[in-house]
Amino acid sequence: MAKAKNILFIMFDQLRWDYLSCYGHPHLQTPNIDRLARMGMRFDRAYIQSPICGSSRMSTYTGRYVQSHGASNNMVPLKVGEMTMGDHLRRAGMGCWLVGKTHMAADAEGMARLGLAPESEIGARVAECGFDIFERDDGMRPEGPEGLYDPKGALTYNAHLREKGYDSDNPWHDFANSGLDEDGNVLSGWFLKNSAHAANIADEDSETPYLTTRGMEFMAQAEAPWCCHLSYIKPHWPYIVPEPYASMYGPEHILPPVRSDAEYAAAHPVLRAFMDTRVGKAFSREDVRDAVIPAYMGLIKQADDQMGRLFDWMEETGRMDDTMIVLTSDHGDFLGDHWMGEKTFFHDASTRVPLIVYDPDAAADATRSTVSDALVESIDLAPTFLEVADGAPAGHVLEGHSLQPILHGQATETGRAVVVCEYDYSMSPLAETLNRDVGDAVMFMVADRKWKLIHCEGGYPPILFDLQNDPGELTDLGQSAEHEAVIADMYDHLFTWARRVSQRTTLSEEQIIARRAKGPALKGVLIGVNDEDDLPPEITEPYRGRTARPYTDLKRES
Repeated sequence: MAKAKNILFIMFDQLRWDYLSCYGHPHLQTPNIDRLARMGMRFDRAYIQSPICGSSRMSTYTGRYVQSHGASNNMVPLKVGEMTMGDHLRRAGMGCWLVGKTHMAADAEGMARLGLAPESEIGARVAECGFDIFERDDGMRPEGPEGLYDPKGALTYNAHLREKGYDSDNPWHDFANSGLDEDGNVLSGWFLKNSAHAANIADEDSETPYLTTRGMEFMAQAEAPWCCHLSYIKPHWPYIVPEPYASMYGPEHILPPVRSDAEYAAAHPVLRAFMDTRVGKAFSREDVRDAVIPAYMGLIKQADDQMGRLFDWMEETGRMDDTMIVLTSDHGDFLGDHWMGEKTFFHDASTRVPLIVYDPDAAADATRSTVSDALVESIDLAPTFLEVADGAPAGHVLEGHSLQPILHGQATETGRAVVVCEYDYSMSPLAETLNRDVGDAVMFMVADRKWKLIHCEGGYPPILFDLQNDPGELTDLGQSAEHEAVIADMYDHLFTWARRVSQRTTLSEEQIIARRAKGPALKGVLIGVNDEDDLPPEITEPYRGRTARPYTDLKRES
């Protein structure tokens, strides 16, 4: 083993932390991901910064909280001036490439204002979240009355499927994400009842194996040092999977939902609104869970098999010896827990994610096959990668903490007291349901190992969960008089976070301190100085011994 010179950054979409066997799932065995955990370190308290794809990923890619980078929901453009891990790594001499999904929307207006042509090298990087593109595939090609959700979605993958004989104007939908009945009718994966059917595609041609192949093709031709973001589309919906995975799991493998009638009856008004959405009502039905969860588990099992294929290939080609591997997710999935589907609230089913890091460096030998209880956030990955690349620290931009001291056994904590997560639902119909203005349709979560507080703007009371005595997060203590001191303490943490300096990104801390030490006096700005002898002679020297003629003489001569 040698020091890592490359980074393989694997992200799955909508993968729950507790749906892997190394995190304790009793039925879903994931031996290849477990193998990576034995080779490296598993983090047990890793949290995202927003419970939705776009803003979560923008935090991971920038190393900054949502409130800092501003891309607060899906399709909200990332500001043209925001630095990304690609910018930081290239400055350190490491390439940064994408294979798969980002869910990034380009700031086209900002680029036009600055004259950045999308086809230029810098313009392409700005438009692609700082990555150089080997293949971008956001894996979304749905179509509705207003047209395609993403006109660029699955273009290369669709072309690949047509070459393989999948004849359709949209094989992503008709084959990879739909079943087929006996009469040849497409059973769209968009309808949850069809999750019980097998996708009408060969396993090797489906999305997860396809992206695994593309990741291997990238690594085979890449020149070190590189960071490859291998970003998978699944197990994100549509929830449908090809055989043999479609038949692997049944009702006996479905865990009971974590919810109670009392939880629903006493739900906070904002939480109740999320429970009462269409997706919440759907996943509150047992027939929906019975159809979806076996398919979801099958998608994860397929992903694990592909990790085995990938890791075997890396070992055979020697790439395990010099490549750090990071495996995580952008958020979880409620799957009916807490009377909800999707991911847009703050329970651990949504905000807590798997995080496994394998570092080939001998300095990490002491921590192999261990579990860290540190409070970790997704914004910690960018500074970790920058340290691996031997780049200069950028604490004035990156708000996370490098995990390398923990990986190398030099520390057990990141230094943070709490983790923070944010969600802006102002573009959701829920804002209208709750009669919230745009500025009020935001929520914040702050949590430590014992408590989780959720603050909803708009004059609502807080939500408080006791994570030690109520790990299922079923009982809201936010209006409990006995917990007023706890609530005040958690709000103090939230207010401290809100007061941080996050927007001054053009000067480093070292530059700030240097300016403080020099002061304006060294540039001749002498404020509050009564006498020239009040300062060292070298500072006032430019103003001493100077002579000039009376201006009246000069005017007479002119």
